[in-house]
Amino acid sequence: MGRRARWFCLAGRTGSQTLIEPSGRKLAGISAILALIAVWALLIASLAQVVGGWPVLVQAIFYLVAGMIWITPLKPLLRWMETGRFRQG
Repeated sequence: MGRRARWFCLAGRTGSQTLIEPSGRKLAGISAILALIAVWALLIASLAQVVGGWPVLVQAIFYLVAGMIWITPLKPLLRWMETGRFRQG
């Protein structure tokens, strides 16, 4: 049963089930995503003293934009995790 825990079960249109094992790219991709989040959070936190001197509305805009920028590299990374290629084609 331990080995089966590593398999994903996919149901087809006919109701049949196919077992597939996740690729090593998924583990690498998940690790890269977690590393990206950690590095980005440390970078933004290191700017806290500078940003803390700004007006509250400007701080809010900065943190809103900074909170969305880290998402930009996720699309190619997720594509690579699924297909093995960073670009469409």
